[in-house]
Amino acid sequence: MQIAKKIYFASDFHLGSYPKEQSEIREREIVKWLDHIKQDASELYLVGDVFDFWFEYSTVVPKGYIRFLGKLAELADAGIKITLFKGNHDMWMFGYLKKEIGATIIDNELILDLNGKSCYIHHGDGLGPGDKKYKILKKIFRSSFCQWLFARLHPNLGIGIAQRWSKHSRISNNNDEKFLGEDREWLIQYANDILHTQHYDYFIFGHRHFPYEIELRKDSKIINLGEWINYYTYAVWDGQTLNLQRWNS
Repeated sequence: MQIAKKIYFASDFHLGSYPKEQSEIREREIVKWLDHIKQDASELYLVGDVFDFWFEYSTVVPKGYIRFLGKLAELADAGIKITLFKGNHDMWMFGYLKKEIGATIIDNELILDLNGKSCYIHHGDGLGPGDKKYKILKKIFRSSFCQWLFARLHPNLGIGIAQRWSKHSRISNNNDEKFLGEDREWLIQYANDILHTQHYDYFIFGHRHFPYEIELRKDSKIINLGEWINYYTYAVWDGQTLNLQRWNS
């Protein structure tokens, strides 16, 4: 009997975040999850901030993550299509994973057809109202000139600076984000604005570090994937519906 193929979505693993020991424990748990979904997955979408920091020098990438990267390669070799989105922590992802495992790298949004259902996917950073400071920084950090300048730093210095910065991030300090309400969550506001001119059956985001699943309209739903520090949540398309689930090993 043939197993029905599913499509999986997850985000915000933040591999490499401080403290390192917790990141390694999280990596092993993610690998268990990837082992689990391998049996029925046709596609895997990792919707940003897979790494707490990532920069691809011409001959160097950050060390570590060997179990995770090896498992991704195993899934790719098994014929599972892998798509990675750039997040605000790993926006400097270029061609390395495309070359090594055939992954598709998405800069911003992706419009996906799920058996006739339209789906809008984005990491979620820089969308909606407010956060003007970050939106300016995003344009600077994503510029080819900024990337060229950072590449001039020796990897020990460049990655070292990023790792020290990571110790002060919200994920390293396990800051507990609160749901602001449907009228104040900027990703919900952003999705509702889109719906004024373009219909989507589903919106999928990461970035906000808690999971939620909300009906925007009778025929449109928004899903925030959460993170893998506290929640271990992901979404799965079973061919008919898209829903949040929680991983329990």
